Order: sequence, then structure tokens, then C-alpha cells
Amino acid sequence: MKTINLKKLYFPHYSKNVFVEVSDEVAEALLLMQREENNRRRKVYYHKAYYSLDCEDGIETAAIGWEQPSPEDYMIELEEQAAQEDMIRKLYEWLDELTPVQRRRIHARYMLGMKISDIAALEQITPGQVSDSIRGGIKKLRRRFLRQKQNGKL
Repeated sequence: MKTINLKKLYFPHYSKNVFVEVSDEVAEALLLMQREENNRRRKVYYHKAYYSLDCEDGIETAAIGWEQPSPEDYMIELEEQAAQEDMIRKLYEWLDELTPVQRRRIHARYMLGMKISDIAALEQITPGQVSDSIRGGIKKLRRRFLRQKQNGKL
């Protein structure tokens, strides 16, 4: 349990010192709230945004980074996200067309972030064989991608 002074937090409402015991979680939340408010004040000071928030022209919120995206921006973001998900789905379909060895090695190299030497040690082959296999798989994926792009399906 920690003791806090309500006068420090809520000065207009508490003009005299009022001490209250609160749990550690509440004290931590109040401390975070104070820090966020101090950060906001510093941003306003740094960007010289001293005018009223009531002016509704959006200058102050844009200056300190609190501007909310418009519905059009939100829809564009959703469309881009859907296009990314579609591209990832297609990539996994194309990976299924590779040989199991190429698929396994490409997955280990690019999705798991393993080094070629680690993959080679795991499979007990030379790093050159792993590199050639990955290069061949990437070449097949690139050809497939270019074919799809030429056909207008991307």
C-alpha cells in the first residue's frame, strides 16, 4: 500500500493536503497517468501549440500527433491489409508447388531466419547444396510471380 496526496493530483478540487492509501497497482496507474500528461505538455511546449483545443481546425492535434484518421484513410488501410493477406496466401500456394526439400529450406531460411550453414548442419549436407536449392526455389517463385503479373492477376 502506498500513500498519495490528492492535492498533487487534483489541485482544483483539493486545496488542502489529503493523504489516501491506495494499492500498488493504483499508485502505478496514477504515476503513468502523470507521466503521460507531462509528456503531452512537453509536446505542446515543443511544438508551440499553446492555442485552444476548441478551435477545431486540427492544427494542434496534428502538431502533437493525435490526429485521428479519416474514414477514407481507414478504408484504404483495410484494403491494403486485405491485399497483403491475399499476397501472403498466394505466396503459400506457390510454396506448395515447390519440391518438399526446397519448401522446407526456404521456410527455414526466410521464415525462421536460420543461416544457410545451420540448415546445412541440420540436414548434414554442404552449405552450397542448401544455397543452390534455395536459389532454385526462389527462381521458380519469381517466374510464377512474373507470370501472374503479366496475366494481370496481381
